[in-house]
Amino acid sequence: MLFVKYFMLFLILVASVLLGKNIARKYVNRLKELEEMRTALNIFRSKVSFTYSPIPEIFEEIAKDSKGNIGKIFSVASKKMEKVTANIAWSEAINEVDSNLNKEDKKILENLSKLLGQTDVEGQISQIDITQKFLDNQIQDAIDEKQKNEKLYSKLGITIGLAIVVVLA
Repeated sequence: MLFVKYFMLFLILVASVLLGKNIARKYVNRLKELEEMRTALNIFRSKVSFTYSPIPEIFEEIAKDSKGNIGKIFSVASKKMEKVTANIAWSEAINEVDSNLNKEDKKILENLSKLLGQTDVEGQISQIDITQKFLDNQIQDAIDEKQKNEKLYSKLGITIGLAIVVVLA
């Protein structure tokens, strides 16, 4: 019976540590996704400037080159462009794909859709540049949040787990 009790306490400790690490990992993943989006927008800007390829083709190429959720956003947007306009497809893709981006990040990325496919090349490039400047600010915020909260939640998970174990032991 004592073995079962200690085993359950050990499981509680492990679960709380993993929960803390999982919350901390979201800050790391948000930063990675923002940096991947900045890279993807650089590729998009270059392709719009020099290749004059249609937006759905560019998005498919970016989706193949990008990893994880950012690639999914571009892939979903590309597929949606078969039925709706580029600006609607982009906006819907941003909101449909489950990512680590917060509401403010998504709002900034949605602003890109205002001129997407509706203006000339220069208008689209300027909108991409504006979006990238806002993304740079979000990346800096994500770095600050990561530094502040990553260790906090990791240690908080351990501390809460130990407190529960001490109380129940």
